[in-house]
Amino acid sequence: MSNPIKIIMGGYGPATTGFSKSLKFIGDKLEAEFGGRIAIDYIWNVMDHGHKAEDILTLVESGEITLGYQSSSYLTDRVPELGFVDLPFLFADNAQARAAMDGELGRFLADSIERRIGYRILGWFENGFRHISNRLRPIHLPADMKGMKIRVLPSEIQRRTFELLGAQAMRMDLTEAIKMVVAGTLDAQENPLANTVTYGVHKFHKYHTLSSHFYISRPIFLHRASFDAWPQDLQAAMQKAVRDAVTFQRGLAEEENVQSRQAIEAAGCEIHALTPAEHDAFAAAVQPLLADARGLYGEAMFWMVPKA
Repeated sequence: MSNPIKIIMGGYGPATTGFSKSLKFIGDKLEAEFGGRIAIDYIWNVMDHGHKAEDILTLVESGEITLGYQSSSYLTDRVPELGFVDLPFLFADNAQARAAMDGELGRFLADSIERRIGYRILGWFENGFRHISNRLRPIHLPADMKGMKIRVLPSEIQRRTFELLGAQAMRMDLTEAIKMVVAGTLDAQENPLANTVTYGVHKFHKYHTLSSHFYISRPIFLHRASFDAWPQDLQAAMQKAVRDAVTFQRGLAEEENVQSRQAIEAAGCEIHALTPAEHDAFAAAVQPLLADARGLYGEAMFWMVPKA
């Protein structure tokens, strides 16, 4: 068919990651339904093309890429409400977090993004619970983090969280963080286990603490002008494909978590899961931040979090 609708989907990881597989899942669904009416291409990892990971935001906003994903923390400077889901220990488990992001809280945050940025937000991939890795020593209590240089996402909530835990929090993009981990100039980082393995951090960090301190989602955003110009049947099909891809990606994330833990152990690293008492010590250390958050975000947002 002449002049097919071009759809470019992009991310910042290898084609083997669950996120990349989920983009392909979306593309396959659309191609099966629309055939020659559309032309789909993929840029699995913008970092392979000279970009920073965070550049996916501007690439989609400008329309150079049609659909992308990125951790919501990267947008907190422009959409302050997103700082709410950066709060430590906000969610107890995957079920509670998923219910929140698929429900009222996720809709409120999507609307907040769309009011400020030229995106359409169609769903939330799961980046999942984040854990701490470091090159210096085992971490059991906040005191063990004293003075550690740790990379955090570009979020003031995350920066303050780790300052309350005694670390030296450094906001930076993933590309810079990986270079510093390899060079040994960054003591610690925090990520889901799958990210830690995908980016090879476990080859340089011996100590891994299963802290589950943050649960982070990755909004799936489209260039709004492009999406709004599509025929209604393609818009509806994309919305359904994304909904199905979210379920698909979350299943892959569970598998990746198990496989990544095995890879970390196979590399000779030490993994420590916080005991209940240790978890309580971490939660107590960040209470000043959570108290301030009620004034900053209001009680209404806390009511959007379903009971665990």
